[in-house]
Amino acid sequence: MLLTLLAGLGAGLSLIVAIGAQNAFVLRQGIRREHVGAVALLCALADAVLIGAGVLGIGTVVERAPVVLDVVRWGGVLFLLGYAVLALRRAVRPDAMATGEAAGGATVRATLTTAAALTFLNPHVYLDTVLLLGSIANQHGDNGRWVFALGAALGSFAWFFGLGYGARRLAPLFARPVAWRVLDGLIAVVMVLIALSLALG
Repeated sequence: MLLTLLAGLGAGLSLIVAIGAQNAFVLRQGIRREHVGAVALLCALADAVLIGAGVLGIGTVVERAPVVLDVVRWGGVLFLLGYAVLALRRAVRPDAMATGEAAGGATVRATLTTAAALTFLNPHVYLDTVLLLGSIANQHGDNGRWVFALGAALGSFAWFFGLGYGARRLAPLFARPVAWRVLDGLIAVVMVLIALSLALG
């Protein structure tokens, strides 16, 4: 069972440890030290629920309903492009966005809404987390599949909390406004590239 748990942990980490919209958002929140625990918890719980859905066989429904993925895909494209515009505005005109941040930043609800959108409007989360991880988990038998799923979920919790709270070590670097402008510029580029990959994929 330990090997199955570790296999799930490794598989889960291999799918989420990559530059993407969700990770970029968690990183930014960690550097800002704003609602880090709440964002990390939402992302990790979302993964756990999706992994569980995959083990229960929801992946076959996703696979047989391409129209659902199309709706999610185009919704994700629009959301990512909108988020990219906001990040670009912060990079080009940081003073234009500074008032709200100086007053304490976004509310928990707004922050979690953004995190949820970045999670659930990405069709790859359904293909990778639900379909792929669910399929791999179900190769481990009735009991082993849940151990595998637990390992994958633990990987998500370790990654998102590690990324969010580990990003705090970068805070001294981001004491300079130019560093934030560079980060927001990079985030805008990442969002646009992911939106293009979704639109063309």
